[in-house]
Amino acid sequence: MPKRLTVEQVDQYRRDGYVCPVRVMDQSGATGYRRILERFESEQGGPVSGALRNKCHLLFRWVDELMRNEAILDAVEDLIGENILCWNTLFWIKEPQTKSYVSWHQDLNYWGLDTDDLITVWLALSPATPESGCMSVLPGSHRGEFMPHSDTFQEDNMLTRGQEITVEVDEAETVSMPLRPGEISMHNGRLAHASSPNTSEDRRIGISFHYMPTRTRQIIGDWDSAALVRGEDTHRHFTHTPRPTRDFDPETVAFHGKASEAVRDILFHGADKVRQTL
Repeated sequence: MPKRLTVEQVDQYRRDGYVCPVRVMDQSGATGYRRILERFESEQGGPVSGALRNKCHLLFRWVDELMRNEAILDAVEDLIGENILCWNTLFWIKEPQTKSYVSWHQDLNYWGLDTDDLITVWLALSPATPESGCMSVLPGSHRGEFMPHSDTFQEDNMLTRGQEITVEVDEAETVSMPLRPGEISMHNGRLAHASSPNTSEDRRIGISFHYMPTRTRQIIGDWDSAALVRGEDTHRHFTHTPRPTRDFDPETVAFHGKASEAVRDILFHGADKVRQTL
């Protein structure tokens, strides 16, 4: 029997490529993490952006803690087994009444990972609603070949290359995934997904965690890293990331520089230009 998900949720994930919502903490817990983030933003004089968004578990001890949350890992184990790496962690913050959006795309088309079993867990720290620009998915699009993509480098697109599926996505076939604080969505790394601008009066704050079986390999980059979050890694295809003892631990900050640069090189592999603000 599954540890966290129901049998029906596991079946839905296999069939449709996603499951949502799954509660992993109460709303007060999620609000507490939001306060920690926004206290840091207040102290630094602005929202988390740029290099701070990527591999953020190496910079913030509380993100490392969330990445290893037992309820999240139980749900992931239900789908890919007990030996789990987390390849990346990312902040996804849309300010109220702004134009930031995410175009329709499939992540594993760009990430250089030789697995069909990568799971993105998206944790809401504030309400993610259709008005605030929650994620939408195209059920079943994780099966078969990747759809064709092009790089748009649109200014308001939150993706590195503004990558976008070049065939029309029938919006009538898509499913919106609203979340309350403390809930997660889970989707396969091959699943087509997108999100629209935040037209609400509140920030839309989420963190994504990208989990994969330890047997996974990186086939684009010469070097890559991942956090061992559960079980054993007998394959050792990735350098294991160190754990911060405090926010901006000098050891993990130094590792973050190398690790985030490696991810940047992978994400822009084959692109005709690089967005300079990353």
